[in-house]
Amino acid sequence: MNTPKISRYYFTLFKSLNLRRLSNLMLVETGFLLSRIFRAVIVIGKPWAASVEPTTSCNLRCPECPTGMNSLSRTKGNMNLEVFREILDRLSPDLFYLTLYFQGEPMLNPHFSEMVTMARKQNIFVATSTNGHYLNGKNIDSIIKSGLNHLIISLDGLDQQTYEKYRINGNLPTVIEGIKRLVAAKKALKSNTPFIELQFIVMRHNEHQMQQMREFAKQADVDKLVFKTAQVYNFDAESTIIPNLKTKSRYRQTSDGKWVLVKKIRNRCHRIWSSLVITWDGKVVPCCYDKDADHKSGNLLEEPLSEIWKNQNYTAFRKQVLKNRSETEMCRNCGE
Repeated sequence: MNTPKISRYYFTLFKSLNLRRLSNLMLVETGFLLSRIFRAVIVIGKPWAASVEPTTSCNLRCPECPTGMNSLSRTKGNMNLEVFREILDRLSPDLFYLTLYFQGEPMLNPHFSEMVTMARKQNIFVATSTNGHYLNGKNIDSIIKSGLNHLIISLDGLDQQTYEKYRINGNLPTVIEGIKRLVAAKKALKSNTPFIELQFIVMRHNEHQMQQMREFAKQADVDKLVFKTAQVYNFDAESTIIPNLKTKSRYRQTSDGKWVLVKKIRNRCHRIWSSLVITWDGKVVPCCYDKDADHKSGNLLEEPLSEIWKNQNYTAFRKQVLKNRSETEMCRNCGE
């Protein structure tokens, strides 16, 4: 991890704040704090962060991903520029952090770089996550010129056999070459962005490559390397995805053989007070764990944000989280 680059990252994030956004941020955080103290839903301000879904399409078939497993029950599709522009206009006055990702591979949307450019013109910090298969020359040039601030690249192995065990249909040499091209292009253009983060999901079949990954990240000269715990949906048998390395697992096995979260599920959630998730067709859901939009609170293309953010559905969901978060199924798999 490069300390000067990290400092520059946070400085760029800070520059996305103006007086209105800063005031809103303080109101939101105050509402969350008061809600925790009084155990009542107190929502002040509007979301300062959002995840917007460019597409539900993906080129990979990762076994623990609803998109990869083709198990999404909601309608699939791509967000067009007009829809994105309308959503951005409704969010931008108070929003300063945007993640262009939910389900799917965002770079499969042909307008991805244009979306980034539109958000950056409104001085919004933009991040995304990719499997790295579309980091070719043309895309790399567009990505850098768009002003994308933060690019997370998933890389879960350093040989093809290990890599494709989870990233099914993936091609490791393509991803490696893309990373090298991106780093070289940044240097050639003397660009500080995007901040390149490699993300390694630690699983049983790849945990032996963690040190090798550290060496690769240093050699590749990326900005950051993160070892992430795996989220598991299918706990059949002894769940071969869960690593043996306990410090890199979000689950533990009980005496009766069941897998449960290591962390205690607390009756609070910062995400649903500070941010929201918007599907490709405008549906508003509370967080990224709601893959199928089961807890939809409205549609931003049909209703004002101010009405959705504090409506009956959203309030009921927040109230349930404060009362007993573990009663909500998707919350039982969340590490927050």
